[in-house]
Amino acid sequence: MRRRRKFVPRKVEPKFRTNKEIRVPKIRLVGDNFDEISEVAQQKIEAGVVDTRSAVAWAQALELDLVEISPKADPPVCKIIDYNKFLYLKKKKEKEIKSKTAKTVIKEIRFGPNTDDHDFDFKLRHATKFLQEGAKVKAYVLFRGRTIVFKDRGELLLLKFIKELEEFGGAEALPKMEGRRMIVMISPHKKQKK
Repeated sequence: MRRRRKFVPRKVEPKFRTNKEIRVPKIRLVGDNFDEISEVAQQKIEAGVVDTRSAVAWAQALELDLVEISPKADPPVCKIIDYNKFLYLKKKKEKEIKSKTAKTVIKEIRFGPNTDDHDFDFKLRHATKFLQEGAKVKAYVLFRGRTIVFKDRGELLLLKFIKELEEFGGAEALPKMEGRRMIVMISPHKKQKK
């Protein structure tokens, strides 16, 4: 006998109540098409609290929808707009907000416990460049095999690394061990970010 898979419901976008689905007696009407609404209503209509039935009638006369924007407000906030246009504008706004959020870039730099001065300077130059570009730097010393006995060397190396990068960024915390790695995160100073 075959096993049935569990039913996993798809993520459904939040549905906004429209027209007849809005069952409260009064609503707060907002928007920017009050001239058209005033023509249909044959009286001056402004943003504010209005009767729900009247608002639905005005929306139908304009061949638009009365959309509940904020149901938790008292009274609920509604707008007379084409429902599909409303959803499109909402999606567009969310996409714009998402694109404006800063994405944190983390660059990794690996050392060994016996890293010599030339390699250290080379990696230090890279870390300086990363911090100037606004990226975080994750520096770690990897202990392989028997090199685990040189934990103190690894810690001194990372502390020296932090000290050299002081003018470009600061360590979020002191170096700490995670398995066979000793890790430190260095964040750029605010003024360095573009």
